[in-house]
Amino acid sequence: MPPAPYTSRKLYWRVFREASPYGWHLFGILLIGLLATPFTLLTPLPLAIVADSVLGEQPLPAWLQALLPAAIVGSREAILGVAAGMVVALAGLGKLRGLLGALLTTYTAAQLVLNFRARLFRHAQRLSLAYHDTRGSYDTVYRVQHDAPAIQWIAIDGVIPFITSAVTLISMLSVTLHIHRGLALVALGVAPLLYGLSRLYSRRLRSGWRGAKKLESAAFAVVQEVLNAVRVVKAFGQEDREQERFVRQASQSLAAKLRLAWSEGLLNLLLALTTATGTAAVLFLGARLVQRGELSLGELLLILGYLAQLYKPLESMSQKVASLQSSLASAERAFALLDEAPEVVELLHARPLHRARGAVSFEHVSFSYDGARPVLREISFHIPAGARVGIAGSTGAGKTTLISLLMRFYDPSSGRILLDGVNIRRYKLRDLRNQFAIVLQEPVLFSASIAENIAYARPNAPHEAIVAAARAANAHDFIRALPEGYATAVGERGMRLSGGERQRISLARAFLKDAPILILDEPTSAVDVTTEATIMEALERLMVGRTTFMIAHRLSTLERCTIRLELANGQLVQAGEARGKAHDHAAA
Repeated sequence: MPPAPYTSRKLYWRVFREASPYGWHLFGILLIGLLATPFTLLTPLPLAIVADSVLGEQPLPAWLQALLPAAIVGSREAILGVAAGMVVALAGLGKLRGLLGALLTTYTAAQLVLNFRARLFRHAQRLSLAYHDTRGSYDTVYRVQHDAPAIQWIAIDGVIPFITSAVTLISMLSVTLHIHRGLALVALGVAPLLYGLSRLYSRRLRSGWRGAKKLESAAFAVVQEVLNAVRVVKAFGQEDREQERFVRQASQSLAAKLRLAWSEGLLNLLLALTTATGTAAVLFLGARLVQRGELSLGELLLILGYLAQLYKPLESMSQKVASLQSSLASAERAFALLDEAPEVVELLHARPLHRARGAVSFEHVSFSYDGARPVLREISFHIPAGARVGIAGSTGAGKTTLISLLMRFYDPSSGRILLDGVNIRRYKLRDLRNQFAIVLQEPVLFSASIAENIAYARPNAPHEAIVAAARAANAHDFIRALPEGYATAVGERGMRLSGGERQRISLARAFLKDAPILILDEPTSAVDVTTEATIMEALERLMVGRTTFMIAHRLSTLERCTIRLELANGQLVQAGEARGKAHDHAAA
């Protein structure tokens, strides 16, 4: 997935479109943030009052005289008390504002990220198997887990503080201009340089963060790959080798982040030096004005206090432009996933399908994963409803691909597939796939209880139906013998159970689903002969009244089929009724 050519403007627009359901929450966060401006404006005031009206001979500002009783205005001690009280009141109200802002921000940010992650996860599940086969899983996991919070970093932690900083800047500038126009213009003279520095570094940082996130995703992909295959790693004693592979990948990511940290640190240094230069110029010129009597000491202190607050939003805005590049790079990756179109698309007016009879036809079907090398070529056959079909062929002949096309995990490159005489593209995808029950060579179980795994296709199935399905699959006895019975957690990928037990849970799931078409992909190849007999007995019951496609190499399994399809090099070399063991041996 190459980086999407998104401009910053387009990314900001998409972020706020995603955040629009929480528009009022964002507006509330903005208002609470803007309340910081009056507190910031009032913070230096008590110091100026003490310097001019308590220690000096200057009268109180006219607006403050209008608010205070005459007894306080005429007493320096009372004025000092008022100034001290203002310090406490401003601090308390400022912290209360911060608390309300933090609560609203935390709630809104959590909801934004959760909803965005859910949308990414939903879309990732709907992408075609071809996408997941090509990209691998961890890059998608990284985008859902680590890139999705960019919506919070941009909308809440980036843009809202940027707006509040701009309002604070305008307020501070207005007050400073009112006190002394010349000093205010001198202070503002560094603004173009701050803007230029942030623009210069933002492009470099965006490109750097793209590469860093790609490297970090690759490093964590090693962890996932090794932990998923930890038995193989241990069996071959390759722990140190895999450790070195992870460290090598992670070191590249670390080096990229160090380069970015250096760039951001250098930018912050240049910004600080620029604002310090402005402060020094105002201090120098302001001191000369005080010496000439054109400015009081309190006014100079007030200007310097406001100047610190003036430069703070200026510096913050410049830093935000640079620091947001990491978030924009993450948003770019997240939106690139959302913009990935599924290869298997449901038609606009697709027809519903309640329960199929199970008649299947392939008409001149060809398929290629990459568009260059054909996996299946001109496959044609017809299977009547209720037939048992054995699919034979060497590894790589296209057996599993044939079934994947039937379930519409992929679409044929040419030709068409019919279910009950209707092109499967015309059915609703969910309805079509609901017609199939699958039992795989390596059964797939989830980290849940046995009951939840059996009821995966029917989550609301009553317990009695779950038990009945387990009995039909010859699984009830071993489940009942477990300490927690049907509530027993199977562990990750069902590894707390044996291979035969996992397979019987998978069979029970197929019984409970009660689909009209059954897919059996090497269902007994990974179990011993005794367990195979138990599973095959259950399979006999499961196949009754269903169209069954069975991929298997064991002749004892294929003998139960009434129709045989043999594939070689992606072509159908034999199709017809099974005629006994001699024929079976030839097909195998």
